[in-house]
Amino acid sequence: MPTYTGISSEAFRHPLDRQAEEALRNLPGFDLIARKFVEFVYERPQLVYLMGNAIQVGPRQYSTIYQMFRECVRDLDIYPEPALFVVQNPQANSYALGQENPYIVINTGILDLLEEREIRAVLAHELGHIKCGHTILIQMAMWAMTAASALGELTFGLGNFVSQALIYAFFEWRRKAELTADRAALLVIDDLNTVMSSMMKVSGGSIKYAHECSLDEFIKQSENYHALDEDGLNQVYKFLIYNGAQGTMLSHPFSVERIRYLQEWSVSEEYQEIRRGNYQQTKSGAVNVTPETSSEEVENLRQQIEELQQEINKMKKSN
Repeated sequence: MPTYTGISSEAFRHPLDRQAEEALRNLPGFDLIARKFVEFVYERPQLVYLMGNAIQVGPRQYSTIYQMFRECVRDLDIYPEPALFVVQNPQANSYALGQENPYIVINTGILDLLEEREIRAVLAHELGHIKCGHTILIQMAMWAMTAASALGELTFGLGNFVSQALIYAFFEWRRKAELTADRAALLVIDDLNTVMSSMMKVSGGSIKYAHECSLDEFIKQSENYHALDEDGLNQVYKFLIYNGAQGTMLSHPFSVERIRYLQEWSVSEEYQEIRRGNYQQTKSGAVNVTPETSSEEVENLRQQIEELQQEINKMKKSN
């Protein structure tokens, strides 16, 4: 496996990821959410939960997975090493969160469904999110949307700032960020078919009938999907599906779209140059969202939290 010493996340960042993040940051309300998120949302509770209710991967816990993980960390030049947890969940899923103490969670469904080389691709994908600083923005989006929908204006004063446009922009960015993380997986694995097969299996793979799944057929499915765009109405349907027409907005692009983007990049000069060792270098690829905050603002927010807690206590007593 290739190792990219000193590589910057900008060396492989997808331009659509960059554009979507810029659009998100320029929307009214983003700066306020960033400031209040950094002040009041901490990573420790989730880490405590994982320490208590999952298996932390290490030299003597899932040692094979840990070895693959350490190699991926080395190859993307990530320091310090993030934590890795395995959660008992049959759904084939994984995610990365955290900024000061980044961590990756991988479900047992992934370990049971995928081959080792494909598991490595999933680990590299999630490490790509950490390398690019995606995790802080993902957490911020989750917090802002949950807070606004649950408590409205009482939620740290966010009710009037979390507009539909801002929510749309968060989801649009999250989908584009996946394209960058896919590139990280390809760089580490250095085998396009392995990365694509992991996507295919997560989309609809079966442990029992895995031998009846064909990557070539899935690639043809991707081509047929893109051919649908010849009908303009289908493009409208795709847009609506991504943005909540079926109940929820989608945080990931369809797998058939992701493999198409990855196929195009795999034959690009940009990818070949990185593989030859010609890439932008930096000491850190993290996204900085830490704002400057006055002590007066902090005190006002503390008062709001106290008032919110009083309202909650009143509701509990009335019930």
